[in-house]
Amino acid sequence: PQVDSANAGRVLASDAAVFLKKSGLTDLVLGKIWDLADTDGKGILNKQEFFVALRLVACAQNGLDVSLSSLNLPVPPPRFTDTNSPLLLSGTASSDVPWAVKLEDKAKYDAIFDSLNPVNGLLSGDKVKPVLLNSKLPVDILGRVWELSDIDRDGMLDRDEFAVAMFLVYCALEKEPVPMSLPAALVPPSKRKPISVSGAMPLIPSSTSTKESHQSLPPVGILAAKTPLTQ
Repeated sequence: PQVDSANAGRVLASDAAVFLKKSGLTDLVLGKIWDLADTDGKGILNKQEFFVALRLVACAQNGLDVSLSSLNLPVPPPRFTDTNSPLLLSGTASSDVPWAVKLEDKAKYDAIFDSLNPVNGLLSGDKVKPVLLNSKLPVDILGRVWELSDIDRDGMLDRDEFAVAMFLVYCALEKEPVPMSLPAALVPPSKRKPISVSGAMPLIPSSTSTKESHQSLPPVGILAAKTPLTQ
């Protein structure tokens, strides 16, 4: 009922998109989910198809493949954050979450980072790629690691973003699924600040206390072009 306001037993693409965005998944993943659910390509989901979309959202949130074969797997129900829910990374909610990267691990990741000769505190995709490939993880997993760790979408990793990438790689090596979207606990404290809707990063880090995860995603085309690992 939340989505089907006219109670017509079907959901329009525009209404569904707004609702599905609350799942916190990337546009890339949501697009894939929509394509699988909208079987006849009409841009409208009936009740059955909408349930398929919800199941796929749940699969993605739990690190499973977005594919029809995942539909029969047991997954917890999908999580949607209402805009006024404290679960959404806004206000002080995200700054209160301790960073998942432990101090002793961060020291190890920093040492690797420095050994790769960062320029102005940044590593380009070319320098990070061999380190990621060295893990022998599947390329699609590494592509997702890159996408999640390049938090400001500038095609480079700073010290904190690199730590996120290493953390995710080690999780994957321990056979833990790489999430489809970055959990609040993994967003580095330095990245928890408001970012303007255009997606441009402020050049001078703001010292204000309002910390917020960015909710604006760049167009998928840019993303694909910037992700060195999926080429």
